[in-house]
Amino acid sequence: MMIPAAIAMALVCFSFKPADKKPWDAPGKDAQQANPVKSSPASIDAGKEVWAKKCASCHGKTGLGDGTKASELKTDPGDFSTAAFQKQSDGSLFYKTAKGRDDMPSFEKKIPDANDIWNVVNYMRTLKK
Repeated sequence: MMIPAAIAMALVCFSFKPADKKPWDAPGKDAQQANPVKSSPASIDAGKEVWAKKCASCHGKTGLGDGTKASELKTDPGDFSTAAFQKQSDGSLFYKTAKGRDDMPSFEKKIPDANDIWNVVNYMRTLKK
């Protein structure tokens, strides 16, 4: 039995997975940067406050990538509670927050005090499953 060409082509097209996300690695010196803000209840609370104002609309209240604007994005906002996310260095998280990429805007000017971004990094560490 022969499969019509259109059906065969459809089977081939649907058998491939979509391309994986492109990797986003912070440059070595940035990835190795230590967080100068000690994680503490005060730092985490300050980070949570910035998160609510600047991050939750895309990343969600608990970092699951389910914010109110997430469906409008072309790129996946990610799930910050995963082990893969949490294994990133503090320097990498700071770099990605500050510099941005694709739908993720740069926050260097929107959050001009670097310590506020470090507080957000400390808050991100609480988003584990």
